[in-house]
Amino acid sequence: MKEKLIDLFEYTYHFNKEMIKIISENLEKVDEKTIILINHTLNAQQIWNSRILNEKSFEVWQINSFENLNGINQQNFNKSLEIVQKFHPDQKIEYQNSGGTKFENTVFEMLFQAINHSTYHRGQINTLLKQSGITSVLTDYIFYKR
Repeated sequence: MKEKLIDLFEYTYHFNKEMIKIISENLEKVDEKTIILINHTLNAQQIWNSRILNEKSFEVWQINSFENLNGINQQNFNKSLEIVQKFHPDQKIEYQNSGGTKFENTVFEMLFQAINHSTYHRGQINTLLKQSGITSVLTDYIFYKR
């Protein structure tokens, strides 16, 4: 299980990095929604990590300095790997969502949410890139594994 989660976080890290790269190469062409979504994608992983580790978290929709996005992506990756190594996937964590409502989920469920959520938003970003006349990034997991 740990090896599979690590693989999925490597995949997530890789394609977040590719998205940051293509956006940075085309900043004059991308719209505000693209910038909002890449930030949200990274923020959400940081938030899920911080819920598990009981650390201070980002705001869901905060906009980070574009120069910091690669660093945030790297920190997210490192923290996610730390969680995979330190916590049992079935361990339950109590946390509050951004609205203050309390929930309890397993570490696996929370980590998988972070992975799945980023995949979803990378798809949205790819759509926006195409609409801006920018060649999208092939982010399918199978392409990564090939």
